[in-house]
Amino acid sequence: MSALLLYFEDEQGPALRLAEACGLPAACVGRHRFPDLELRLKLPVDAAGKLPSKLVIYRSLDKPNDKLVELLLVSEEARKLGAQHILLVAPYLAYMRQDIAFHPGEIVSQTIVGRFLSKLFDGLITVDPHLHRISRLDEAFPGPYAIALSGAPKLAELIAKERPQAMLMGPDGESAQWIASAAAVCGFDHGVCTKVRHGDRDVHITLPDGVVVQDRHVVLLDDMASSGRTLVEACKLLRAAGARSVDVAVTHALFAADALDVIRAAGIEHIWSTDSVIHNSNAVSLAPLMADSVQHFLSIDPEA
Repeated sequence: MSALLLYFEDEQGPALRLAEACGLPAACVGRHRFPDLELRLKLPVDAAGKLPSKLVIYRSLDKPNDKLVELLLVSEEARKLGAQHILLVAPYLAYMRQDIAFHPGEIVSQTIVGRFLSKLFDGLITVDPHLHRISRLDEAFPGPYAIALSGAPKLAELIAKERPQAMLMGPDGESAQWIASAAAVCGFDHGVCTKVRHGDRDVHITLPDGVVVQDRHVVLLDDMASSGRTLVEACKLLRAAGARSVDVAVTHALFAADALDVIRAAGIEHIWSTDSVIHNSNAVSLAPLMADSVQHFLSIDPEA
């Protein structure tokens, strides 16, 4: 066996879809939690107690803290057992939003977590990471193989089937380029709101000037939904401006705490997401998007 994809049981679905898309065998990492919350992990070694020289580890980093410890333990032990070239596939990459210190003493986690992962893995593939203050993923993950893909085109294709005449709306200026690329896939009309954030759950939204949403089906498109407050405020404004319907499409369905209930209560009809984070709203598989980048990594000669 020249390469193997490793996954954890709670992410079996998307991991096996990726393995199938790449033509790779896959095996599950054994995981046990002790009463004191420590973890015991077991790698799926062969009869000789070894692993292949090339590994792909699938671990999306929502609810990241335990998962980062898992990755530390797995990568260190995998190298002892024969793995020489290890790729992390983390469709959602945590701690990227903490990218600037607003007050003295605040820790900028983006670069710290990025460097931590780069010491464990020879490559990283992720989707729509929060890179609004840097231009490339390798500025956060300083490794030789750092691939940031976008789920926007796949979401646009889904929206074209579900809402053929929809208008796409971005919740803030940071989404402008992302919204434009999604709109270009199927020729959607689109606009971008203006957002001012006053706290984790306190945001102020204004609709773009000159964009008419009266009697339109509008889809709010964003890279992630966490508290849901931005989407709720945008939905209220769109409804007040006469939108016939408001739906939501996001790459990363984080939906912390009561977010989903708040979004539903605001009158949002449909919620679609990719399978970067396992959620009932998952409607788009990222496996076809990521497969080429995985196969390219595996084709690299680590000795070259």
